Amino acid sequence: MRSYEAESEPGWDVVLPRDGLSLDGVRMAGFRERAAAGLDLRVLPQPAVVVVIGLGESPFSVAGARGHEELPSFAAALTPGPARIRAEGVECVEMRLSPRAAYALLGVSPRELDGSVTGLEGLWGRDERQLPERLTDAPAWQERLTLVDEFLAGRAARAPAMAPEVAAAWDTIVARRGRVRIGDLAAACGWSRKRLWSRFSAQIGLTPKRAAMLVRFDHAARALTAGENAADVALACGYVDQPHLHRDVLTFAGCTPTALAGRATSAG
Repeated sequence: MRSYEAESEPGWDVVLPRDGLSLDGVRMAGFRERAAAGLDLRVLPQPAVVVVIGLGESPFSVAGARGHEELPSFAAALTPGPARIRAEGVECVEMRLSPRAAYALLGVSPRELDGSVTGLEGLWGRDERQLPERLTDAPAWQERLTLVDEFLAGRAARAPAMAPEVAAAWDTIVARRGRVRIGDLAAACGWSRKRLWSRFSAQIGLTPKRAAMLVRFDHAARALTAGENAADVALACGYVDQPHLHRDVLTFAGCTPTALAGRATSAG
């Protein structure tokens, strides 16, 4: 569970959908571990809900805000808190859902993920129990990815739509890389700051201010893990100064920029 940019990485087979996906805001890949080294991953906040459907025989061992759990499949909130995921013989389908897609597909508001890593069965119930069985029985990875795509399309057809004003506010935050004023967002959608705060928090799972912080942090984290200098990253990402970057990285990642630079991002 690494990057989607390449179709293979050392120790992993990575399969991308050949014909694209039916829904906007969804990225998907199939992963199979080849090296038998196991998975040991510290989860970082990112502007997407990560959903993993396990197909291997062993569950994922999740240590996080909810304590220690053994989960066959899971969803990680936008800001999952300190969380570490371990597993052996990993074979899974992983999806990254934009907040708009997550609102439609999870069956609950992203806010109800409670800032943690949550077992998928509690969200999808019987559907979650049946889907891994169908995926395991599928003869090829492309068929598996198609089955998941069809499953998500079926859920989306029955799902409530995110308020257009909330979706537009989120899109603006992403387009401006987190450099926005909340008052400007409210004015653009014709709402008061209080109403935007309430509706946005209910449907995205974060307040507008924290969502902007998360998007900016995500750009900074990617730059830091790519080896860029912290002072340059602070300037490029719109932080007032390097100590401001330091505080945000500590808030979201629980470590310093230097420590973050030495470890990979989740599903990055």
